[in-house]
Amino acid sequence: MISEWTVPQGIHPKTIATTTVRDVCIDGDLSTDEELLMQDINTDANNHMLWEDALLDAQKVTKLNPSSHVGYQLSHSALRGAQRYDEAIEAFTIMLSKLDNAPEVQIRDLRRQYVRPSEAEDAIRRAVWIELSNAPLRLLNTSTGLLCDRAAQLNFFKTSPQYKELLSSITKRSDLQMARIKDVVAMHFRCVLLSHRWEETEVLLHHIQNTDVRELKGLDGITKLQSFCKIARDAGYLWAWMDTCCIDKTNNAELGESVQSMFVWYRHSALTIVYLSDVPPSSQSGALASSVWNERGWTFQEFVAPKVVIFYQNDWSLYRNDRTPNHKESPAIMKELEGATGIDAQALISFHPGIRDARQKLQWASKRVTTVQEDTAYSLFGIFDVHLPVIYGERKQSALGRLLQDIVSRSGDITSLDWVGQSSEFNSCLPADIISYAAPPYSLPSLSEDEIQTAVSSLQNTVPVDLASKLYNLLKNTNAPLFANCRLRLPCIAFRVTEVKRKRGHTAHFTYGVKADGLRDLLITTDETLIQFSRARPTQQTFFLVRPWDRRLLGLPDFSEQPTFADDGESVGDWSESESGSDDTDERSSNSPGEEKLSVDSDVHSRSLRLMVHLGQAFSALLVAEQRVGEYKRVASDQYIIAQVKDP
Repeated sequence: MISEWTVPQGIHPKTIATTTVRDVCIDGDLSTDEELLMQDINTDANNHMLWEDALLDAQKVTKLNPSSHVGYQLSHSALRGAQRYDEAIEAFTIMLSKLDNAPEVQIRDLRRQYVRPSEAEDAIRRAVWIELSNAPLRLLNTSTGLLCDRAAQLNFFKTSPQYKELLSSITKRSDLQMARIKDVVAMHFRCVLLSHRWEETEVLLHHIQNTDVRELKGLDGITKLQSFCKIARDAGYLWAWMDTCCIDKTNNAELGESVQSMFVWYRHSALTIVYLSDVPPSSQSGALASSVWNERGWTFQEFVAPKVVIFYQNDWSLYRNDRTPNHKESPAIMKELEGATGIDAQALISFHPGIRDARQKLQWASKRVTTVQEDTAYSLFGIFDVHLPVIYGERKQSALGRLLQDIVSRSGDITSLDWVGQSSEFNSCLPADIISYAAPPYSLPSLSEDEIQTAVSSLQNTVPVDLASKLYNLLKNTNAPLFANCRLRLPCIAFRVTEVKRKRGHTAHFTYGVKADGLRDLLITTDETLIQFSRARPTQQTFFLVRPWDRRLLGLPDFSEQPTFADDGESVGDWSESESGSDDTDERSSNSPGEEKLSVDSDVHSRSLRLMVHLGQAFSALLVAEQRVGEYKRVASDQYIIAQVKDP
């Protein structure tokens, strides 16, 4: 709640005189008469002297010695206690001038510890801009009903009792670093954001500019806006934001900045209110899960970003009458959302934006829809913490393509290529629609450690050491995948296709029997018509089945997990190339050079053989057709292409 500001903490009329007398006596600034008067003030203070009485006594001190700073120092304290902050600042300014003009060097030296009000204003202003950097550009003032831009927000703060009290309390240089400045600013600018499904008609920016929204009538959608502001105001929040009317959508620069910043805004909101327009108050458990709010693209980030969320039904009553202060801490509500979204409750609560686990995040967003087609991608900018131009009119495939291109380029993560469906016009290795990520990646059977060791043992006597090591080093030094100018440079292992033959009896899609050098025969189902050929009847176009190179098969971190790509930005020096897990330097140094070399060679050979075992397992392949020398087009498939290397 926004509470009334009371007497500043640490200042009380009965302590002013005592503190001031101590300071002034040290300064040697008081005459005998002034000292006697100060003793009277101190006595009166102990008798619960009121602030106004303290002010009168301070004025007597000033009258006794008008050139002294002491009376004004007392007046400043008394005026602050009486919450007469403007006068307190004026008294403090006069006090500074008295110190500047004092004939005694000792008194003038006192001036160094104090700061001018203008310096305090600068410190507060810096704290305000830091706070507002994570807030929407425009905010609704719930106390006035007016929409305020940055300048209006700052001006409103400067006229508030909180600001004046804070400014009057900053007198010394040490005060400029006070955490209290940050706390007061943060408290004032706490903001509530709304998450909702847009209706056919909503209140827009031009409807509410220079207008008290509380007085508006006859507009479709105004009830929702007014109810939202009332809920925020009653909860003690001064500022509120609703996307329909707080963004100038005719201003491309502002619109682009808003799209880029929206995740951050929700992340730093004091509270996010979710309005479920299709959930009546009589609804039973499960109504939240079936709400269309769960199907919208933008509401994904609007829920995972905030720390505190509360759900309201269509009559603005609490969902299920759940009075938990934060519905993210309500087991019943989170269980509903987990079932509705398919996202683990803990992931919903402690979501981390970034490119790590990109494939899983794409799957979470895959079934959500947006009214504007480009928003399919734009609504995920914050989820992946990417910063790309917002270009409405570029169409969905281009917007999604740019997003996926940035994810692959920044992370080196090839899992974004793991999809089924239609290819994008942006790049054939990417899907045309995010729904292609709805199916989880194909789960290939994995070998147990015992099975791997058995396979390694069988290879030790048949595979030359130098051949295995050469393959390992070749793949280890392979570059990360790279997107540039809509072209993908994809490190991979390629198997030339030698035969494509269409199977009969399939009408909905085309199913082809495919043979490739080094692979077992397999079937591929696609909407595309492929050229049929064989060794006996070759074609000029070349096809390959490719295995995108997965660095994790080396037993080392994937590119997306390495410091140069990871979200957390660890130092490269923090990564060790040793996989032994041992840091026992003394033990290693006790080995002779020959023994150490044998150990290293044995370890490298073991890793190389383990790699060969993994390469012999089934893998998810891409079918590509050569377009020109060095360039290929992916042939989209309706099912994952699972390939298997032939037994030697």
